[in-house]
Amino acid sequence: MPSYNSKLSRRAFGGAVGATAAAAAVGLGAGPAAASDTARTEPGERPFRAARDRHSRRPNILFILGDDLGWADLSSYGSPHIKTPNLDRLARQGVRFTDAYSGSATCSPTRFSLYTGRYPGRTEGGLAEPIADKSAGLAPTHPTLASLLRSSGYATALIGKWHCGYLPDYSPTKSGWDEFFGNFGGALEYYSKLGLGGEYDLYEGDAEYKDLRYYTRILTERASEYVLRDHHGKPWLLNLNFTTPHWPWIADGDTAASAEIERRIKAGDARALWHQDGGSIEKYRQMVEDLDRSVGEVLKALARSGQEEDTLVFFSSDNGGERFSHNWPLSGNKASLQEGGIRVPNIVRWPARIDGGQVSRVPVFTPDWTATLLELAGTRPDPAHPLDGVSLAGYLLRGEKTAERDLFWRVRGERALRRGNWKYYRGKGGKDQLFDLAGDIREQADKAALEPARLAQLRAAWEKVDAGLLPYPG
Repeated sequence: MPSYNSKLSRRAFGGAVGATAAAAAVGLGAGPAAASDTARTEPGERPFRAARDRHSRRPNILFILGDDLGWADLSSYGSPHIKTPNLDRLARQGVRFTDAYSGSATCSPTRFSLYTGRYPGRTEGGLAEPIADKSAGLAPTHPTLASLLRSSGYATALIGKWHCGYLPDYSPTKSGWDEFFGNFGGALEYYSKLGLGGEYDLYEGDAEYKDLRYYTRILTERASEYVLRDHHGKPWLLNLNFTTPHWPWIADGDTAASAEIERRIKAGDARALWHQDGGSIEKYRQMVEDLDRSVGEVLKALARSGQEEDTLVFFSSDNGGERFSHNWPLSGNKASLQEGGIRVPNIVRWPARIDGGQVSRVPVFTPDWTATLLELAGTRPDPAHPLDGVSLAGYLLRGEKTAERDLFWRVRGERALRRGNWKYYRGKGGKDQLFDLAGDIREQADKAALEPARLAQLRAAWEKVDAGLLPYPG
């Protein structure tokens, strides 16, 4: 492993490409009066209120994703048996969002929505739910969060799960990331690094990289090295995409279980990684707590680097939890557009600009964070590829009221749209339903018959967006 200089000084804001635009974007100068949020709070939290009249340079961005981590799998989100002290601490130091959503209900479509800032259905690759072979991917010609930030002077890296297409046609290094270290596919065995088709799936750039240690340890080590590196005055974007706690359910040290799954993969068992005959609530707990420890290690490295104050750290999940996840009181899980399939934890910390100990109930979803990060970096989206997300920079930094808009989701056989506290949902059974999430987060009291006009309005709004998306093939 290379060694990097960890003695980093605080870098001047000037001199980077786009610095003038960035100064405007992060709200230098007075803004409107701060708006408070009326969210219910946990002990020690207060409703969000923007801190005003603060100055900063463009932030480094550490964007961390868990994989299939449920909304209530963190102790700060209500888990009764999983302990996540590092992520809880991160929430206490920043803002915890209670009504945050993924861009879709499975892995790769949500990643498309993050990298492009658009609905997955805007691109052919985003129609795969999720990508399972080499026929689909994120086109290298499409602008991404990484390519746009790189054009404005950011160093960019992706460490961990890509799941937006396979070589030779698709890769993070073809889509704006200067560096890539991780896996291309949707899942891999944590020790052998064998993927769904039995292929070896750990790469540095576009070349195989041999390391048979537990995967989460390797990613944590690599990410820590990256944040400690001297980036020569450039701000940086690091997408850190853990595979934890995605199946197979193997914790650090479970070498016997690893060997058995590896044997089955090599014997041609196409379902071996799905691990439907394995795992447990206890094993899942171990994996989530390991994810928490790993995030803690990376955050410690960030503190040692001297860049903590000027780094925006974001933590979330790519979709809702799987069968061992603690999703209560939500209904549904991964692959469903019920709340349990798309509502996810969102934590944001930026010490230079955002006060800690806060909670927000503003409804947000993955493409919003793309728009937000571009604005904070002083980078404009490509006008030929307009964003579907709305920037939250004004809300977070200047106390501006968030725009009233709809949140839209579409997967094969299901549809959903949220407007305010109302949610329109049609599952695979084909029945239109309407829920008031303010008092029914579990989606059990269907108001469709009582509110026919509202149902019709939300259904029409969903169908208007859908008409502008690519149709599913076949």
